[in-house]
Amino acid sequence: MAQTKILVDSNSYFRLAQNIHPLLCQPFGSAEYTLYIHADLNAEFKFSSRLKNKFHWVSESEYAANRSRSINLSKTQKKEIEETYGYLIAHVQDEFLTPRGKGPSPIDTRIISTALVLGIRVVTDDRDMIELAQAYDVHHLTSLELMKRMLDEGHITREKVDLVVEQWIYDNDTPHREWRTEFERIFGRKAPK
Repeated sequence: MAQTKILVDSNSYFRLAQNIHPLLCQPFGSAEYTLYIHADLNAEFKFSSRLKNKFHWVSESEYAANRSRSINLSKTQKKEIEETYGYLIAHVQDEFLTPRGKGPSPIDTRIISTALVLGIRVVTDDRDMIELAQAYDVHHLTSLELMKRMLDEGHITREKVDLVVEQWIYDNDTPHREWRTEFERIFGRKAPK
């Protein structure tokens, strides 16, 4: 069976990869779900001292090795992604940056562009990315929704879900203010404290 590729953005990667390892390139479930990062995530991490300090474990060899592969793209796909990116970044400027002063970053916009061209899902907790994905019918999952899919497919346990969430709380890096409500809706129980 062919893989069902899913692109994981940086914020979801940082929230999940420490405790669900290896996170990437490991097919799971009946649909052979396989998670990938965008190649730009490594560059984003390399040049951000804030990310390096907050997520020091990302530099460890086992995590770096797991991030070494990204989705293979043909020349045609790369060209189409660049064209799509140009269109989406203009949309970001008009609909986010000009009226609101903030919006998806160029890397986040490139991730949505890649998912759009490839017709694959994106995992993100970033509200601006979710809004951009919805505007262009790019299917997305939150980190909690991804963990629920992993749980349903027998890839992780309930205890692993709780461990990940407890790490978010410890790191003060929860997805958004209403994450506990989302957790209860998705998992049918209260979130760990």
